[in-house]
Amino acid sequence: MSKPWEIETGAVPKVERLYLDFDSFFASAEQHFNTGLRGRPLGVVPLDSPHTSCIAVSREAKAHGVKSGASIRDARALIPDMIFVIARHDAYVRLHKRILTVIGSILPVAAVRSIDEVVCHLSPSEAAQGRVLADRIKVALAQAFSPALTCSIGMAPTELLAKVGAEMNKPDGFALIEAQALPGCLAHLPLSDLPGISKGIGARLAAAGVRDIDGLWRLAPKQARKIWGNVEGERFWNEFHGLHAERPETKKSMYGHGRVLPRDGRSPDQVEACARQLLLSAARRLRRDGLRATELVLSFRTGRGAEDAQWHWRDSFPAARDDRTFTRSLSKGLAEARRRVRFSPRMVSVTLQGVVTDAEITGDLFGGALDEGADEATRQKWERVSDLMDRLRQSHGANALSLGVQDEIAGGYVGAKIAFGRIPDEADFSEVPTADKETQFLSY
Repeated sequence: MSKPWEIETGAVPKVERLYLDFDSFFASAEQHFNTGLRGRPLGVVPLDSPHTSCIAVSREAKAHGVKSGASIRDARALIPDMIFVIARHDAYVRLHKRILTVIGSILPVAAVRSIDEVVCHLSPSEAAQGRVLADRIKVALAQAFSPALTCSIGMAPTELLAKVGAEMNKPDGFALIEAQALPGCLAHLPLSDLPGISKGIGARLAAAGVRDIDGLWRLAPKQARKIWGNVEGERFWNEFHGLHAERPETKKSMYGHGRVLPRDGRSPDQVEACARQLLLSAARRLRRDGLRATELVLSFRTGRGAEDAQWHWRDSFPAARDDRTFTRSLSKGLAEARRRVRFSPRMVSVTLQGVVTDAEITGDLFGGALDEGADEATRQKWERVSDLMDRLRQSHGANALSLGVQDEIAGGYVGAKIAFGRIPDEADFSEVPTADKETQFLSY
């Protein structure tokens, strides 16, 4: 089978990327913090409720068939004595930062892809070490933390292939993927195991007659682009075939947060309190990045799966960065929701969109009325108030003060939960950073 680089460059791509992926990170972090949890089936849950689900499970739980996303009830049906602890996102972020320091002492970290995934670029001499280099990293992490905190490492010509390698032999695995061995070394994998092959892309590939690794390899770049529907298909093709694909730096286009609500937290007043705190957290992030927003979107989700029903409300305003403008807009959306939405929603989310910089704003936007006749002086006053409140929160904790009533939200960490591709800043958390808290066990 021909190799694309034989035609394009005549040179075999070298191993140049290392991908490190921690195993069951939230669960193994809790086992690291608490020696009594090591070796035991463990689930990490977002809040203290018998109706919640696991956001992470330990390798011991996975060995008995429990998967991330399993409900408490389903997990206990498989493992009656399974232990559940409440997630501590602030502790995981601090651990993540210490981990980066340890990895950086061996290899420079080129990119952080998520709270538990990093990419390193390899020189020829580093790549030549192969497993020896991977073992050095693993030993350094075990010595700095504990054997409970393990990772899987892949090395390959491209980031995509290195990530595939990291996921091939979990937990605590290693895989070296060399260009000469492609695609045979991946032939045993289903297409769904490859990063970038979502359920939707998988269906498109199947419709095009591509159902396995060999068929994917035989695609032409333009065919991949057509199947994906955009340039990402061609970028995937290059990375999959061992050729680097440069991606332009993405511009932040929105700031938002969502929250799945517990069953006893879905009354109109509780939903509105949660939406307000989600909004204020997004607004603080927007200001930290020196940006403004021109739209607010309020969304409710009221069901699950096929029964899922969604409601969206959108409001536009001149580019703003102050809490007063945003909370007034949200109040209009919440009033509309009370008229139109059947409470109680299962999920609420608030997003600030239409993000712009000061340089992108014309004079007319600054000179015009922001909201019900508010003038330039009023706008600047409320911006100063918002900035002052941000500084006080940074010094004394996010609960030090608020614009309006600050209600306790079940599960905490409003706007500060770790999400795929986003690691919260310490300023997002409700307390000034201190030593890691005690493990909190589910009380049900």
